[in-house]
Amino acid sequence: MAFEYRIKDLYGQYFVTFTVHQWVDVFTREEYKNILIDSLKFCQKEKGLQIYGWVLVTNHIHLIISSNKEKLSGIIRDFKKYTASKVYAAIQRNDRESRKNWLLWLLRKDDKIWFWEEGYHGEEITIRDFFDVKLQYIHMNPVKAGIVQKEAEYVYSSCSDYYGVRKGLLEMAEG
Repeated sequence: MAFEYRIKDLYGQYFVTFTVHQWVDVFTREEYKNILIDSLKFCQKEKGLQIYGWVLVTNHIHLIISSNKEKLSGIIRDFKKYTASKVYAAIQRNDRESRKNWLLWLLRKDDKIWFWEEGYHGEEITIRDFFDVKLQYIHMNPVKAGIVQKEAEYVYSSCSDYYGVRKGLLEMAEG
């Protein structure tokens, strides 16, 4: 039996990871990244999503999140469903996507879009030390992946907000 992560406190603070099916590097194009950013902004404004830390790399996204309005599990479900269909459609209409046929084939199963891996890795954050460890892990992700040399250089992350380098792409909740 596999260990399954669940949202137990529907308004608690969680570290979550959403991974593209088979770890495919989809988020190499700004257009696809912006779909996720815009969807997160919508969830913040309309659903009460609170974001304390985040990073989007080529095949997954890490977030430290909670909700002050809707149940977190519902926000996650809706976010994954919406972004899956929107990114898939963006790939379909992108004539410059050199991997289009392969991506469209790989991200379908039984005539349904299978963009995100099932479930998500979610761990409840109940103490500050655990928050700090996860936030550092998030911010170091692009460095470990070889995308940037310094974590604050990466635009698709909350690191610049925390370091005071520049205003990031998403509003940060008070951690």
